[in-house]
Amino acid sequence: MPSANVKALTESTQTKLKDAVNQLEPFLNNNALLQLTGEDSGEDAQLFYRGLLSDLRHLLVFSEVSVEKLGVLLRRPNFDTDYAERVLYEVYHQCVSAYFYPKNECYSEDGRYAYTGQDAIRFRYKPVRPARDIVLSLSKIFEELRDELAYYENDYMTQRRMQGQK
Repeated sequence: MPSANVKALTESTQTKLKDAVNQLEPFLNNNALLQLTGEDSGEDAQLFYRGLLSDLRHLLVFSEVSVEKLGVLLRRPNFDTDYAERVLYEVYHQCVSAYFYPKNECYSEDGRYAYTGQDAIRFRYKPVRPARDIVLSLSKIFEELRDELAYYENDYMTQRRMQGQK
């Protein structure tokens, strides 16, 4: 991939991840397990929100670390394309994967809805409005990142392996 394209993708990725961090951080700072469960203190609700908060905290940390790495790359006087591609690979496999395949599986993406204009995210348990809103607003960011960084899903490592065999 040409260096100019990688630099533009690095800048775009950093901007999108900053946006995700700016949405996630206030949500996590202002919402605790007891606030989310509210009147519904059943075991299913407790498990759901505990898992959701855990997954969102992991996503926040992965995103913050990636924003820092991308920022270091962009501040260097000479842009390091190889390192940038490695970081973009990490963004795909840590941040994008953490969003679409959360460890606690509190929500999942149903591809059948992706082309209908409806939200493709389906929740395992009906969440309260703030929890639903944060997950759905993040979906737009991470869908764009997934599309833009698709090369780093498989093709990047395949290309690196082939270069190593020469």
